[in-house]
Amino acid sequence: MRRAAASVLGGTAVFVSLLAPAGQDPVPAAESTRAFPAVNYAVAVDESASLAPEDMKAEKAAAKRIALGDVSSSSQVTVFGFAAAEQRGQRVVDPVCPRTTLDAAGREEVGRCVDELRSRKKSEGTGTDLPTAIRQGVDDLTDGSDPSVPRLLFLLTDGKMDVEDSFKYGDPAHRVAEGERQLAEALDEAAAQNVQIWPLGFGADPDKKQLDQIAAGGYQKGCVELPSAKPRAHKVDGAKDVGTTLEKIFAAAHCLRHEEGPSKRPPATLKIGISPLATVGSIVVDKGDPEVKITYIDPAGDEVPTSEETFKKSRFELAGATGTVEALKIVDPLPGTWKVKAEAPEGHRSLPVAVSVLWQGELRGAITMDPPSPQAGEKVTVTMRLQTREGYEIKDPRDYEGLRVRSELTGDGFSPLELDLADDGKASDPEASDGSFTGTVTIPRKADGTLTVSATLTASGLSADTRSETGEVARGELPVKAPLELPEGDTHPGGTVTGTLDVSNSTDTPRKLRLSVADVKDGLLSVEPNEITLKAGERGTRKVTVRVSPESAFGDRLGDGLDLSGTFTVVDTTDDRTLERAPVSVRVTPEPGIWAKYWWAFVTGAALIGLAAAALLAWRRLRHRQKDPYGLTLQLLSEDGRVVNEHPAGHGNSKQWYEFTVVEAHRSPRIERRPHGQYAVQRSRDGGAVLRKQGSGRTSLPANGQAQLTDTLSLALGEDTRPGRRGRRRPPTAPTGAGPSTGSGESESDSPFTSYL
Repeated sequence: MRRAAASVLGGTAVFVSLLAPAGQDPVPAAESTRAFPAVNYAVAVDESASLAPEDMKAEKAAAKRIALGDVSSSSQVTVFGFAAAEQRGQRVVDPVCPRTTLDAAGREEVGRCVDELRSRKKSEGTGTDLPTAIRQGVDDLTDGSDPSVPRLLFLLTDGKMDVEDSFKYGDPAHRVAEGERQLAEALDEAAAQNVQIWPLGFGADPDKKQLDQIAAGGYQKGCVELPSAKPRAHKVDGAKDVGTTLEKIFAAAHCLRHEEGPSKRPPATLKIGISPLATVGSIVVDKGDPEVKITYIDPAGDEVPTSEETFKKSRFELAGATGTVEALKIVDPLPGTWKVKAEAPEGHRSLPVAVSVLWQGELRGAITMDPPSPQAGEKVTVTMRLQTREGYEIKDPRDYEGLRVRSELTGDGFSPLELDLADDGKASDPEASDGSFTGTVTIPRKADGTLTVSATLTASGLSADTRSETGEVARGELPVKAPLELPEGDTHPGGTVTGTLDVSNSTDTPRKLRLSVADVKDGLLSVEPNEITLKAGERGTRKVTVRVSPESAFGDRLGDGLDLSGTFTVVDTTDDRTLERAPVSVRVTPEPGIWAKYWWAFVTGAALIGLAAAALLAWRRLRHRQKDPYGLTLQLLSEDGRVVNEHPAGHGNSKQWYEFTVVEAHRSPRIERRPHGQYAVQRSRDGGAVLRKQGSGRTSLPANGQAQLTDTLSLALGEDTRPGRRGRRRPPTAPTGAGPSTGSGESESDSPFTSYL
């Protein structure tokens, strides 16, 4: 069934069609995002002798996984084993789990009753009666159930029918043929009752031909007629393969899309993406061990609740938290990369944790025909752009994998024409895999009156969408034109993109044009001005501005950026004719922070601060070196000015003080270096030195002067005669009649030492 809703955007009728699974009434869009639809399951498990004990164990694990892995808490399941009745008193079917709703309690109950499955003993009948098993599954699915709910029969078997010892199939010579005939009848009945059959092949060598025949014999029309939604047989290779296979089948059963994620041993953080198309999704985590604890973190970096509550406009519900498989259902999920954090205590970290996503969504399109009012015989370009329900562009081909686009042109005076719209970057399509499907068509010469171009998008897991644009065949050159020139913009919330309208009005009356942006969520894009008036005979250009809404309109959806798309529409209000419908694409990124805006100032400032700090450090180091007493000759002078001892100073301590003392002051006075000595010297900036005495403070020691140490001894700076010393200085001039000269006759400014400094 199909229901259509119509609205008018910029003078163009837009028809949206939602397809429901066959046998079901369509679900209104607002309701379809609230929960996953229920599915009724029957699980038939082969207990025959053709399967080894390890195969039986694998089948039981798969049966439990079916009950645990479905994403809807209102789905129902029945489980039974089967083999063959080969003697009186034996039976084909072993019921183990009656119809059970898969809420939390129901999942636990199914996990227990599945354990009752076992391999048949010879005395119980060990053949494989496939026709009876299929009939039992169809009966369980149809007896008292809602016919609008999808019906799935999982057939877990090696596919090798064995009814040669089953007396119910008549003469032993014809039992094989009779079994084939009854199998065909059972499959016809399954198809008639809308029962899909999904065979899962177990054992070393399952009969693929037989299993394919069974899959093809049941009901084939699921969500939409796409290959991914049609039942097919799967050979199961190990426990990991069971989970992946079943999730794909669940996706097809619920009209969902499936994205497989990574697998790691805990503790680990696994990443999985949710498409911007998703309206409801379920992150399914196969924990392997029920002791593994899971935390979910959204693309904004926030841990989300797992109870039934709303957070950031999304609603969350967790199922199966105490089991080996849990699923977090999210209504209106935040698109982007989600993180699933898995933690486990010691002793429970040996099994890998796998994550996947099941989701359904809305796919919308925006269609344009250029020009919107062509003449007969003119070639027009038709473009269908993919969008989310809020008007964001879709450019990742994985989001619309399996998409079908059907388009046609209808109108007065000619038969419908099919259009080939492609996104391959060839012919009229400017870029491959950018979410825009483009094609051309020539308007028939017989066309007269109304033209309508339409396109329908169909994909598994996505609500189908049909868009159309209606125009009118022009009878010659249009008297009023307003083509748009608007570059693709890159701006921030509240920003603008500016373009021009090349306007012309060849009539003798003024014309009022109405401007708008259609095919986008209200308020996200607007145009300024929204009306312009063309004077009679006017030709020229008019500036137009497309404005992006403030940041509050995007909420958490903005992320690292969004591609907004819409259709810029110009309508001549005089005759309500559409003059222009041009695609508009605007890349919206978050407003940059202070660093992004002024990084150059920060870098320049940091560089200047660094240079200043380096200069200060260099200056302080120079000052420090200038105080180093290394190279000074310390002269000890007697009362009459004689030099009684010379001592070359070494490097000072950390503060550039050279510490010393005077020994044998009254007999044979001399200077000896001694840490924490009574005296210390360091250079001064005036070319001399500074003398420090314990208990007496500091005294200046000029280059050609002297300083009193004791009552009988003074200190002067003499010449340093050792090679490599940094300066030379003669001793100060001695009093008349004294011993060796103590002065040089040079002024302080002529001192080589002073020049060095």
